[in-house]
Amino acid sequence: MADLSKHILLCPGQGSQKVGMGRAWAEASSSAAALFRDADTALGFGLSQLCFEGPQEQLDRTDVAQLAIYTVSVACARGLTEKGLLTGAVAAPSDASGLAATAGLSLGEFTALHLAGTLSFEAGLELVRVRGEAMQQAAESVDSSMVALTGADEASASALCEKVLADFDGSEHVLVPANINGPGQIVISGTQEACQRAITMASDEGGKATGLQVAGAFHSRVMAPAAAALESALQRAPLEPPRCPVISNVTGKPHLADVDAIRQRLVEQMTNPVRWLESMQWVGTHLEGQLIELAPGRVLTGLMRRIDRRRPVANCAEPATATGAPN
Repeated sequence: MADLSKHILLCPGQGSQKVGMGRAWAEASSSAAALFRDADTALGFGLSQLCFEGPQEQLDRTDVAQLAIYTVSVACARGLTEKGLLTGAVAAPSDASGLAATAGLSLGEFTALHLAGTLSFEAGLELVRVRGEAMQQAAESVDSSMVALTGADEASASALCEKVLADFDGSEHVLVPANINGPGQIVISGTQEACQRAITMASDEGGKATGLQVAGAFHSRVMAPAAAALESALQRAPLEPPRCPVISNVTGKPHLADVDAIRQRLVEQMTNPVRWLESMQWVGTHLEGQLIELAPGRVLTGLMRRIDRRRPVANCAEPATATGAPN
């Protein structure tokens, strides 16, 4: 791996889960293995077994996937720290001098805040549990989904949403931009009928729209009940100001040191679009240092290739890849 004297940690979001994730880190690192045991104890069930052995359909549930990804990402960071490849996070949370910044996609923002010293692992795990369960319940209460638009930008995605909603009578339908992931990578979110109409309309106009296999309309007002549940949990959670910049999904810029403002941005994230493109553009403009994608998966590595190919990402999904050159 390249010089990690300054590093920018990228923390995956939901959709990166797969059976077997984290197993190699647990086998390679006693610190990672201990973290999985701590998570199992805190949650009262075998999360580690679900990560390592599945089944995939259970791992894909929002209320399980979010816990699994958060835990695997932190286990990866602890494994990197144990191997001497990462400093300033987890092992020495009072000193984040080795971190240039942290950033996480949606759920990954909680991982990013933990690694920057804002949340303990246990406090983050509890918040992620509440968030995942509430999002699962909200998704089950409304027939809704998400659609990926290839080649679109935020303006064209917003125009498509407005055009679709104009065809409906009343205001019971929802369709909004939900993830601004990168150039030509926009996801919209809404009620099922609106999503289906968007796919048809985009195709009729020569675009490419693909329905996603998700529980529901994340980052839209369909998630308002989940946002309320998370807000209540956040009021009870002990937070500290981050010890390095942590990029907010809502603003695409670093959180302020005000922990109440951090709480508010995390609640807003539930019903507002994830501005990952803007987040990485801010990083590219303001920060130097090695980009590192924590386990699981390679989604953020792929998105960064679209956003700025000049900034290589060291992908650490497996211990073996964590010792090689950035890719």
